[in-house]
Amino acid sequence: MDLFAARQILKSIVLPPAGPLVVALVGLVLLNFSRWRRIGTVVCAVGVLGLWLLATPVVADRLLRATERYPALDLEHVPAAQAIVILAGGVRLGAPEYGGPAPSLTTLQRLAYGALVARTTKLPVLVSGNGNETAAMHDSLQRDFGIEVRWVENHSLDTQGDAQLSAAILKSAGIDTILLVTSANHMYRAATDFRVQGLNVVPAPSGLWTQQEFRMRRWVPSIEALWRSQTALYEDLGNMVLALHAAPAPGGSSAGTQ
Repeated sequence: MDLFAARQILKSIVLPPAGPLVVALVGLVLLNFSRWRRIGTVVCAVGVLGLWLLATPVVADRLLRATERYPALDLEHVPAAQAIVILAGGVRLGAPEYGGPAPSLTTLQRLAYGALVARTTKLPVLVSGNGNETAAMHDSLQRDFGIEVRWVENHSLDTQGDAQLSAAILKSAGIDTILLVTSANHMYRAATDFRVQGLNVVPAPSGLWTQQEFRMRRWVPSIEALWRSQTALYEDLGNMVLALHAAPAPGGSSAGTQ
């Protein structure tokens, strides 16, 4: 098993819904031992209550909004840049209606906004992700939005790889300032990784938070809210790792982001 696959499995186990369910399961196991029964009851209740809260829109939205550190790009006053970089966010393999890979909903949201930015600025576009993701992105931009892709970075498996490999392509083309398009909750981590590679980054976040549920529905658990909580907590974990990598080393030097 490679490191990327291990990280994806760990993500699935730790984050909701599996994470709180694992906690509840541990509580149920403890209930079978008389000396641990009281602790087991508490642990099980924490797991179930945690899952309930994370699936509640009012909680999920607070978590998600806390991850969004950049405002929307003002398309009427776009800062000077030389290229647009659009990051992948998943792919639908073998999509029957397209006869091949197609962008996931997250990727499609980024592509739609990236295409708008490209039409507004007339800047060349680079797409970054793995092979299937970038193939779908390239085809969708051309077919659905009429945008030509100048560069394709198709070997990265994570955000750090996006930044390292994209920076190499862009620097060879004499580019040092980019408009970066990715999801609003992902932008802080992505922009930091690209800046570590020596690029000037103008954030162009897509999918910024908007209220989806109103009145009593904000207090009723839903699968959509649980997905928002999972997305937010994933970014929180990623930002924690980023902060640890950037923390000063014991000798006083700074450990660079990996």
